[in-house]
Amino acid sequence: MTQEELNQLGKTLWNIADQLRGAMNADDFRDYMLSFLFLRYLSDNYEASAKKELGRDYPTPDEDDNRAPLAIWYEENTEDIADFEQQMRLKVHYVIEPQYLWSSIYEMARTQHDDLLITLDNGFKYIEERSFDSSFQGLFSEINLYSEKLGKTQKARNEKLCTIIKKIGDGIAEFSTDTDILGDAYEYLIGQFAAGSGKKAGEFYTPQQISTILSRIVTLDSQKPKTGPKKKLNKVLDFACGSGSLLLNVRKQIGAHGISQIYGQEKNITTYNLARMNMLLHGLKDSEFEIYHGDSLKNDWDILNEMNPAKKMQFDAVVANPPFSYRWQPSEVMSEDFRFKNYGLAPKSAADFAFLLHGFHFLSDSGVMAIILPHGVLFRGGAEARIRTKLLKDGHIDTVIGLPANLFFSTGIPVCILVLKRCKKPDDVLFINASDEENFEKGKRQNRLLPEHIDKIVDTYQYRKEEERYARRVSMEEIEKNDYNLNISRYVSTAKPEPRIDIQQVNKDLHDLEKEIIEATNTHNDFLKELGLPTLPI
Repeated sequence: MTQEELNQLGKTLWNIADQLRGAMNADDFRDYMLSFLFLRYLSDNYEASAKKELGRDYPTPDEDDNRAPLAIWYEENTEDIADFEQQMRLKVHYVIEPQYLWSSIYEMARTQHDDLLITLDNGFKYIEERSFDSSFQGLFSEINLYSEKLGKTQKARNEKLCTIIKKIGDGIAEFSTDTDILGDAYEYLIGQFAAGSGKKAGEFYTPQQISTILSRIVTLDSQKPKTGPKKKLNKVLDFACGSGSLLLNVRKQIGAHGISQIYGQEKNITTYNLARMNMLLHGLKDSEFEIYHGDSLKNDWDILNEMNPAKKMQFDAVVANPPFSYRWQPSEVMSEDFRFKNYGLAPKSAADFAFLLHGFHFLSDSGVMAIILPHGVLFRGGAEARIRTKLLKDGHIDTVIGLPANLFFSTGIPVCILVLKRCKKPDDVLFINASDEENFEKGKRQNRLLPEHIDKIVDTYQYRKEEERYARRVSMEEIEKNDYNLNISRYVSTAKPEPRIDIQQVNKDLHDLEKEIIEATNTHNDFLKELGLPTLPI
């Protein structure tokens, strides 16, 4: 499928969402829409694999038989079902009983079946509890099929669901049935819902253009980025993963089989479920990723709470877009937390450095961390200055990248990307100031980074280039003289120098102009004299 076709599919689905949601809140309708798209993906993928597995035994329904082929096979081969499902768990890692497949649900919607709502509800429970070897408990917990937002009565709700599902099915039917495209369509819709959600969108979505910068940076070799991307990453972590788009972008950059295991953590239950669906929609098996619902600042994930340094989880790449200047309540005990005790606690008014130190603690010696933060972390004083100073003295801050304002749905302020390493070779810090108007495309509601702008940022980082008004390598001596203040404009100003004025040349030009004026006036006066009119003064 071409990019143009993908965009058209996304727009088609978005138009359906826009038409059908009525008075329903966009965020609520998002959860329904994305869940149905997820069910469609799981079903298509499962049926395609079942067709390969069964070969000639895969039924072809009669023209007047609207049942799913697998429904026919299950009916005719009851004794073989257990063996078949065991084989499917080995192949695709999950099972869906025929009555819960999208094709069966769509047929019920098309015929306005009275039991659609009940069947769909049972299907969601089945997927959560029985489809996968690992439990996906609560995957659809935010989808209330009995909500009055769908209708006042069960009959009204059933009818509304029939309409929504039929519209989605008809909309998708016009396009390729390639399962890969549904993951991209899901991402498109998340982006569209994020644009409509405004400030709340920061909870679950990092714009793809910015995700791409982080992803390309962390997949480059830590010590020798000039050599290009690594071929393999063992473990990747996003501890504030939202809908998982940043993790998926890292996977996209390095290739589908380039990451052994993906780890994500998310505090918001709705977004946590979006992330789990998003991973599966993009073809990851349930054994290839682990998304945890919990609070990163409290570090309540058991696998990250290992006190023995020898058993500590370490990641080759850490990426994150945590909430900006989040107010938190660290307890006194937290000052002894293994993540913070060497640096100190971030202030209650802004947990930015707490998030940074959390991720950095789990970075491997050969790994790269890239985190999006507000500019305040670069220059604020107090506890943040002490943390920043120690990170700099220990040689962990590699690059500071300043981005243009108004790139995010959640805030209009300009943000920065900090690139950190445990072991970095250059004894300087690279500053990239990409905030000037020539380094982005201005939009009515939001600014955008075009591919050439992204390439320039990554290329400058990769080859550690210097360019006037854009990038500069700054020695630790100079940073120390500035009291470890990392305000980007101190080191790379985008101001254009005023042109030098040659006073002598300006004076000569004025004299020449005066001479031309006198000559023109004399010529004009000659004409006036011939006409008998009074002349102009000189």
